[in-house]
Amino acid sequence: MSFSSSLSGLNANQQQLNVIGNNLANLNTIGYKSSTVTFSDLVSQSVGGSSVNPMQVGLGVATGSISPNFSQGGFDATGVATNVAIDGNGFFIVGMGDDQSYTRAGNFSFASDGTLITADGLPVQGYTDTDPVTAQIIANGPLSSIVIPPGTLLQGKPTTEFTTVTNLNAAATAGDTFSTSFQLIDTLGSTHIATLNYTKTVPGHWTYNITVDGSEVTGGTAGTPKSILSAPGSIAFDNTGVLTSVNGVTPPANVAIAGPAWANGAAGTSFTWDIVLANGGGSTLTGFTSPSGTSLTNANGSTAGSISSISIDKTGQVIASFGAGKTKIVAQLALASFNNPQGLMKVGTNRFGLGAAAGFPNIGAAVTGGRGSIIGNELEQSNVDIAREFTQMILAQRGYQANAKSITVADEILSDTLNLKR
Repeated sequence: MSFSSSLSGLNANQQQLNVIGNNLANLNTIGYKSSTVTFSDLVSQSVGGSSVNPMQVGLGVATGSISPNFSQGGFDATGVATNVAIDGNGFFIVGMGDDQSYTRAGNFSFASDGTLITADGLPVQGYTDTDPVTAQIIANGPLSSIVIPPGTLLQGKPTTEFTTVTNLNAAATAGDTFSTSFQLIDTLGSTHIATLNYTKTVPGHWTYNITVDGSEVTGGTAGTPKSILSAPGSIAFDNTGVLTSVNGVTPPANVAIAGPAWANGAAGTSFTWDIVLANGGGSTLTGFTSPSGTSLTNANGSTAGSISSISIDKTGQVIASFGAGKTKIVAQLALASFNNPQGLMKVGTNRFGLGAAAGFPNIGAAVTGGRGSIIGNELEQSNVDIAREFTQMILAQRGYQANAKSITVADEILSDTLNLKR
């Protein structure tokens, strides 16, 4: 029995040395999670006796578990746009269909066809479907491979709303005017400069009109402003300079404007002049005794352009830059979390496969559901603690030596016993 017990000790400590060696070998492996070995004693044999307490002799030791340690690894800035790290729980999802696996290694790159792939060529999964109304990525839709072909031309987005923060001088006399300009983008991605013209009529009352150069709309004359409104509108302020009505509507409301027939063939699109601030915050127009002026002009929409660079934010959104300072969210990385990540199976190349003990993957966007956040331009390093591994190596070595000595002693005792017959 002493032979078998000591032999089990040799096997268990050898197994621990194997695990330690593998941890040290992966000291610089991206996203590697070290493993920890625990031992458990084997069933003990009762040897009888008259003691009140059980008299048992153990039958050795076995490897109780070899579990990955999912503590956070350090971060290394790479400056590569497609390199990402997870700060917190969660795994990237790679592969397709039934061949999906999970990884913490975010050293991704683009394949020749624009597919975002891992270092060993597996496609990275995420969300690419967009909401037809908001044009935002649907982060709870079906997973798909993220594909951004080189030189992709992003379609322009026409202007659907604009706003100006303007004060109209209450001291202006009848007939005085004030103008401010903003940019409109049509369905073809072309830009047009529109001018918002105000004319004072009586105290507290102004009319407005919106014009573009006549050459840009059907039926217009080059060099002559052409109105894009069916008729001028009106606005009114009370004796404290607060907007009270727009086009005779009290309380004032945002103005819906039918788009003109553009001369370049772009479809006419309606857009909204946002005058009333959300949540009862007042309006963007005031009528105080102060020189007329516009402090802010803003309009949505974007022109067409080819992708020049990408970046990935903390929620995993892949943001494409194109044109001069224009950006668009083209995809979003998906993350998976597990109730018991220690139940995952290592399948090599920094990847994990589903294990029965891990539970089902909880898939969603980063910064939701406890899946952690994403850090762009960085990689998560191995979480191997070299000092701890060397310490455990010494302990495993001493354990191996002690069990080897036990076998030597047992052999000497057996030899002495056999010599009793002589």
